[in-house]
Amino acid sequence: MTPDQYDFRSGVIKPVECIKEGWALIKDQYWLFLGLTIVAMLLGGAVPIVLLGPMMVGLFLCLFEKLGRRPFEFGLLFKGFDYFVPGLVVTAIKVIPVVVIMVPFYIIMFGTMMATMPRDQSNPEDVSRFMASFFGIEIIFVAIVIVVSLCVEVLFMLAYPLVADRKLSGLEAVKLALKAGKANFGGILGLILLNALFGILGVFLCIVGVYLYLPISFASQAVAYRRVFPEVPQTFTPPPPPPASWA
Repeated sequence: MTPDQYDFRSGVIKPVECIKEGWALIKDQYWLFLGLTIVAMLLGGAVPIVLLGPMMVGLFLCLFEKLGRRPFEFGLLFKGFDYFVPGLVVTAIKVIPVVVIMVPFYIIMFGTMMATMPRDQSNPEDVSRFMASFFGIEIIFVAIVIVVSLCVEVLFMLAYPLVADRKLSGLEAVKLALKAGKANFGGILGLILLNALFGILGVFLCIVGVYLYLPISFASQAVAYRRVFPEVPQTFTPPPPPPASWA
């Protein structure tokens, strides 16, 4: 591990430019990346905590090969399992903030609902007040979860790419992603929101559009990552000279 592997830039993510460059990156192999993305999402979604990490790392391995203009095959996606533990650690840490919020809230909400629920022979006004309060709390909860989820996505967006590109451990990748994410918070947030907007527009295209856009979304993240973390030149120690021949 060399010190420059921890260097990163700030203020370099321009959401619109990243999406344009992401599309330019994969358009000549779009169907290949669509297949890679669908397989990664299907397998990763089967057992999210366990499989999502390796699948995301594998997908970014493919994207970085494309960024480096190096040939690769579909099977490179499954090389993400070579980084199974780091990917698993990133995923596990990523879900903690949401779980910490959701579990206590549901316990409190359920307890409050049972304590305030109108009993038998309640008048319609009591029932209406209860329902209004219940849905009001639910809306507030959803809003909090959305805000927390957005912050988590911003701060963790660079974690899987760091595992794929810099070969960091899961904990190292999370720590560095948090630092770089905070330094580029506005740009990453804008990119996530813009990708989400295009995804929502894709839903209106018979839902198929959201899947067609996914490869571009991940490609834009790879482009954004490379803006923050420039490629580190690989240095190789030359092998020792062969032993002398005494023929």
